[in-house]
Amino acid sequence: MAGGDQPDIVIWTNRGCGACVQAKQFFGRKGVVFSERRLKNDLAVQRAFARATGGARSVPQIFIGEHHVGGYDDLLQLEKSGELDVLLGRPNTLPERSLMRRFLTWFGL
Repeated sequence: MAGGDQPDIVIWTNRGCGACVQAKQFFGRKGVVFSERRLKNDLAVQRAFARATGGARSVPQIFIGEHHVGGYDDLLQLEKSGELDVLLGRPNTLPERSLMRRFLTWFGL
């Protein structure tokens, strides 16, 4: 594993991708170690990306251990819900939320 109890984190990126830069900066601010896999004009790399992501066509594509998070927006949703720290194996699992807070979160409010 990358950092003690932390699962391996892989971010598939491409040159000139602003969301890729944001995802890497996000993990940097959280003190999370990750590996970057950059898409290239290499058929083998592109096939590996397609296999890993199930055919995703956008970057970044983020994996935490075997869990396919998705893109940067998906990463932010996990952080907002408290699930990201659980996936990272960090203490202080999901925060307790009131029934009203869960209701509002469910409807995206």
